[in-house]
Amino acid sequence: MITGDRNFFRVLNEINVNEHTEEKNGLTYLSWMWAWQTLKLRYPESYSTVYKPENGWNYWTDGRTCWVETGVTLVYYDDEGERREIENREMLPIMDFKNRSIPMEQVTSMDVNKAIQRSITKCIARHGLGAYIYAGEDLPEESEDTKARRIEQEERDRSEVKTLIEQIDAIAKEKTKEMDKDGKTNFIREVIEPILGVKNYKLCNDKIRLSMLLKKLGE
Repeated sequence: MITGDRNFFRVLNEINVNEHTEEKNGLTYLSWMWAWQTLKLRYPESYSTVYKPENGWNYWTDGRTCWVETGVTLVYYDDEGERREIENREMLPIMDFKNRSIPMEQVTSMDVNKAIQRSITKCIARHGLGAYIYAGEDLPEESEDTKARRIEQEERDRSEVKTLIEQIDAIAKEKTKEMDKDGKTNFIREVIEPILGVKNYKLCNDKIRLSMLLKKLGE
């Protein structure tokens, strides 16, 4: 629970997102999954909303082109422990790979899904994360206070990752101690790799995925 930190825009805006972007047609895009994960790690009760017209579709149309409307609500707690919510909304055209609006009759569910994810990412940017990209800047400015918090958070993350790996290691060894080579290979392929995306859990530093694996092993 984040308490007493109401200047969340500065906190999020000072995070360097450059290693999580890609260039397409001269534009810079932030990884939507990384942006969502980063927001949730810092403000875990935050949530997104896809706004729909009365017909229940997850996109809007004027009969010629289409667009989506999403919102991201950042949830934090004030100094008195009261829950606070602040929402930012974004409307985004459903576009092709050249960033041109797709005619309504050619729009697919995949086009809609991509637009929703991009729209949510832009909502997150309105809260601060990656906002400097849309402002055309190369790097965010980091205050001394934020730098100290970042270093503290990185140390905390490393410690939590180490603990998770140690717990996973103990359970994995227990589960595979009587398996032959083929059994261990299948265990890695069927249990570990689908969750982590890598075969060796000791090489993973993603707390969320490690936590998912630990939960799976404990079932």
